[in-house]
Amino acid sequence: LSREDFDAIPFINADGYHNKTIAYSIWHIFRIEDIVAHTLISKDEQVFFSGHYQERIHSPIIATGNELVKEQIADFSKQLNLKELYSYIFEVKDSTEKIIDRLSYDELKKKILEERKEDLKSLNVVSDDKNASWLIDYWFGKNIRGLIQMPFSRHWIMHIEASLRIKNKIHP
Repeated sequence: LSREDFDAIPFINADGYHNKTIAYSIWHIFRIEDIVAHTLISKDEQVFFSGHYQERIHSPIIATGNELVKEQIADFSKQLNLKELYSYIFEVKDSTEKIIDRLSYDELKKKILEERKEDLKSLNVVSDDKNASWLIDYWFGKNIRGLIQMPFSRHWIMHIEASLRIKNKIHP
């Protein structure tokens, strides 16, 4: 795919996950995985912060991107350094796999403690916008097994399928 393909938004007015760009979808998938894996499950620093990825990727935001719509998504996508975005996603993938490997069966049944909500909010990685703020309650309603199932698998599938729809529209 060309740089323009990563930034294309052919379904801008559609309902569904395909009304984004491929670059945005990659960002979004891995920001959520990084936040959930590191802040919620492992209780350590996100790869995004430890690797100074905001500067490296040239991202104007540190949040998941749920708060962005239509032209905001297109404008956001064009700012991203894709080479550094790919460095970020591979580092998140590797670190997530290590976190999952360390989990015991009993840990999978545990929920994230409610009192940790404020810690998460203080990082400003989930926007206060109504399109994003629901994520916090959603995540805190899951146990670790549920977090692994949604952000680390189903969430990927939804956005990758949408990205394939975008690619197929651009290159029929």
